[in-house]
Amino acid sequence: MSGAPYFVHPSSDVQTAAIGSGTRIWQYVVVLQGARIGCECNICSHCFIESDVVVGDRVTIKSGVQLWNGITLEDGVFVGPNVSFTNDRRPRSGNRDFKLERTTVARDASIGAGAVLLPGIRVGAGATVGAGAVVTRDVPDGATVAGNPARIIDASQGSGKRE
Repeated sequence: MSGAPYFVHPSSDVQTAAIGSGTRIWQYVVVLQGARIGCECNICSHCFIESDVVVGDRVTIKSGVQLWNGITLEDGVFVGPNVSFTNDRRPRSGNRDFKLERTTVARDASIGAGAVLLPGIRVGAGATVGAGAVVTRDVPDGATVAGNPARIIDASQGSGKRE
């Protein structure tokens, strides 16, 4: 991909051209046609991004993350290693008629390693999801959640806006 305003490691399979400048896509990443990835992102090795996914600017996606159809990561989001997103509340093998449930991780939110996010939720702006948490419902702006199921452990973070 010489001359591109972004970097894609030669071992990756990137089928979309909708990638912003300064983005780095590392080893063994698959990005399907239709996915949109913003500027200055860092997508670490062994990630998979489906076609109906939007990744904002300055997003970090650590190794082992799969982003399924219906996932939106807004600007400044951090996704830790091996975070699991879902988009189907009642999965069945071969069911192509499932109801896609969209998930949004709002700007400047952070998702800790190994967290699981059930479908159809919103993680608020500046929120933090602790490592290993199982998020079953919306997380308010600026809140910190942890546990299984994830519960608010700190709501004093304010708006989460970076100063």
